[in-house]
Amino acid sequence: MLIDFAMYAALGIALGAMGGLFGIGGGLIAIPVLGLWFGLDQQIAQGTALVMSVPNVFLALYRYHQRNKIDLRQALPLVLMSFCFAWLGAVLAVGVDARSIRWGFIAFLLAIALYNLIKLYSAPARPVAGSRYGWPWFGVLGAVAGTTGGLFGVGGAVVAAPVLTSVFGTSQVVAQGLSLALAAPSTAVTLLTYAVHGEVNWIMGLPMAVGGLLSISWGVKVAHALPERRLRVLYCAFLLLCAGLLAIKA
Repeated sequence: MLIDFAMYAALGIALGAMGGLFGIGGGLIAIPVLGLWFGLDQQIAQGTALVMSVPNVFLALYRYHQRNKIDLRQALPLVLMSFCFAWLGAVLAVGVDARSIRWGFIAFLLAIALYNLIKLYSAPARPVAGSRYGWPWFGVLGAVAGTTGGLFGVGGAVVAAPVLTSVFGTSQVVAQGLSLALAAPSTAVTLLTYAVHGEVNWIMGLPMAVGGLLSISWGVKVAHALPERRLRVLYCAFLLLCAGLLAIKA
């Protein structure tokens, strides 16, 4: 039992560092790892990853806010709409065939990676001090990101970050901070929904959460030290890795 706890905690440390680096709480890579290496079904893998993601997201959000103050006028519409629509996505997810959810998640990751790569090598848009668009559009983005986050267990932050940089005109670090603000309440309500339907392995998830909390601050520190372009390249590679691991399991 102690050996299992240490193993899951070590996994959480590795995933937490990546979650802090990319502003996604670590759950994105946890899902394919739990499915491929531990044989969990897609929904249980998503629910278990959320046990780690929820505290990691809140801690990462706090660290990002310490280093780069998050504009509440932008964050609040994201938070409120993502919270409402995350519940809808989670209710849909627990009733869908696990294989269909997995392939949908793979397609989702590939689409986001392709979008990021196109934006990376196209003419860069100059970041603006605030945003090109007002608060209603942050609400629309929150609704879309919240739905995908509820459906796939993670994904709200993955949707929001590239849209915020390319469409709204924020920097990558600001986008990741706002994405964490969006993800914090939506991951919590999604975890609750998965737990009510019995789609969570708490024995694995809790030590992973402990490990993630130990390392996520380090990932945030590295994210702020990296050049913008390098951080985006790593982010795209990370998405492709997650999609590849899921495809092996599928």
